[in-house]
Amino acid sequence: MSDTAGNKAALDPMSARPLYVQLADIIAAKIKTGQLSPDRPIPSENHLADEYGVARLTARRTAQELRERGLIATVRGKGSFVVEQLPADAREKDETAD
Repeated sequence: MSDTAGNKAALDPMSARPLYVQLADIIAAKIKTGQLSPDRPIPSENHLADEYGVARLTARRTAQELRERGLIATVRGKGSFVVEQLPADAREKDETAD
């Protein structure tokens, strides 16, 4: 549980950056490092709210932010799942094809 305490400290309520953006950055970093694997669920909104000490609405907005970044997809009735990320060089090739 020491990981949780470190995560809570990472959220700065006095920052100009909204808490949902700060939390989305934490989850995005976990996805990037492989702590949250592709096609696996992320913690539920209730779990995120409890773990990070934020309101459930903040956790919901975090999930929306992650969806907008293309990092997760939400399946109604099942939860939100990490999306498979293309390697950086594959993304560049894909963008130039447009």
